[in-house]
Amino acid sequence: MHTFRPRGVCSKLIEVELDGDIIKEIRFTGGCDGNLKAIAKLVAGQRVDDVVALLRGNTCGPRATSCADQMTYALEEARAQS
Repeated sequence: MHTFRPRGVCSKLIEVELDGDIIKEIRFTGGCDGNLKAIAKLVAGQRVDDVVALLRGNTCGPRATSCADQMTYALEEARAQS
């Protein structure tokens, strides 16, 4: 499980488990619990590149980023370190 510390969002930690280029599991600590659990369920089984293409640049209110956007960085970092 790869651990990523997001910046500029409410969640404090994103944990990523990959099986090659496929997302096996994502866990968020902090943030909007229900929404982040839903995002984790929706991306499980998806290819990293597909999720990055879909969610990179997603914002939250006035912020320039979001938990979903930060997750894309976590995914790429986890893939690079596997």
